Amino acid sequence: MSMAPSIDRSVIEQIVREIVLKQIGGPARQPEVVVSVSARHCHLTDADVETLFGPGRTLTPFKDLYQDGFYAAEETVMLVGPRRRMLPSVRVLGPTRPKSQVELSYTDAISLGLDVPVRASGKIDNTPGCVLVGPAGVVELKEGVIRAERHVHMNQRDAAHFGVKTGDRMSLRVASTCPTVFEGLLVRADETSKLEVHLDTDEGNACAIDHAESVELFKP
Repeated sequence: MSMAPSIDRSVIEQIVREIVLKQIGGPARQPEVVVSVSARHCHLTDADVETLFGPGRTLTPFKDLYQDGFYAAEETVMLVGPRRRMLPSVRVLGPTRPKSQVELSYTDAISLGLDVPVRASGKIDNTPGCVLVGPAGVVELKEGVIRAERHVHMNQRDAAHFGVKTGDRMSLRVASTCPTVFEGLLVRADETSKLEVHLDTDEGNACAIDHAESVELFKP
């Protein structure tokens, strides 16, 4: 009795991808990839905003970010770490969140005297804390300081194009004076996000992203 030849999994994935793309809008396209470098910043709860900036205060939008609905606020805080090392004027990003969180590059963390883990945003259990100082008060975070894991935002159409889903990993190739391939970008897909890769300042400087000739996002 002869056995039917098996079909390679990659071939199956390509067939499914083509079907999905046809259903949601016709032929495949090459999405434009935006690479953004996230400088040190923090996210705050409503309660922490009031403690740091005064009763009844809310964040004041200063500059819209690439993703719709997100912004850099006018408000900044001072970060104080062990042995009173500090980083002044750390930007607050809005809107507010259920938990306050600080995102630093590895170099920032060293200067602050902290050993921070690489974490996806919001995953702050068992992370170090710090002190936030604002014009109206002080907040001591018991945890919440991380180095944000490099990641890529996309909508479901882009996810179908690349053949990925939330939680998958991708790579980014940067052609520049310091050509680099970043592996293990965490995929964060939803219905509305624009295609955007987030690196921190250490990663952006390492690949000379400001002088990049081209970038390529791909599934390894």
